[in-house]
Amino acid sequence: MKKLIAIAFALMPAFALAAGGAGVPLDEMKVDLEDKASMQRGAQVFVNYCMGCHSAKFARYNRVARDLGIPEEAMQENLIFAETKIGNLMEIAMRPDDSKKWFGATPPDLTLVARVRGADWLYTYLRSFYKDDSRPYGVNNAVFKDVGMPHVLQSLQGMQEKGCAPVADGVDPLTGLQHYTDSCAEDADNKVLFLAEKGSMSEKEYDTAVADLTNFLVYMAEPMALDRQRIGFWVLLFLAILFVPVYYLNRDYWRDIH
Repeated sequence: MKKLIAIAFALMPAFALAAGGAGVPLDEMKVDLEDKASMQRGAQVFVNYCMGCHSAKFARYNRVARDLGIPEEAMQENLIFAETKIGNLMEIAMRPDDSKKWFGATPPDLTLVARVRGADWLYTYLRSFYKDDSRPYGVNNAVFKDVGMPHVLQSLQGMQEKGCAPVADGVDPLTGLQHYTDSCAEDADNKVLFLAEKGSMSEKEYDTAVADLTNFLVYMAEPMALDRQRIGFWVLLFLAILFVPVYYLNRDYWRDIH
């Protein structure tokens, strides 16, 4: 009985994650922890757009700089604000009590968010905000319904809307202009996200920026991931070589035993 309870508790995070994304197809995010340029760009997006509310208090600036190949001088000048030292943890000045009073809940620390949610979830979530005037910040999210945060990357992406997007179906022969039809003309439930107001980035540029940010968050969640994989290879190789003498030793040991 105790074993069954332990297994149930072990599986609870997986069930919770599955429930959080139930009914919403997630876009695939190809993580590349060897692409330091991508993670450097992701770090820039993170400190400029996310760290106003979210900390990464289990990471240090100098460790991030070293792992991503950023010179400490460049890190201090471009990615560290105020009087924070490069050896400090990536904390924010906003106090939890104040943030709870302003937002209704304290914004979570994002150091381990990629381990909790997964890269595909983060990548899809950051691209799924849409206009919703009924919400306190005027936006909702297709992946996280009734999300309690603003669309902080709106200036980059623009504003999406959820509804019947106009679909191009050819050129009007009389006017020579592109003719559009309503995507919901035949199916009222055919609601999609479409860009109603452009941002400073094109759709492709924004997707790349979100991929870079996701890549950086995956690195933050496990900075030792590449080292773990390299060590794991040598451990498996050692065990494979060790198997040979162990096999012959075992056979010799049991040779005279019937």
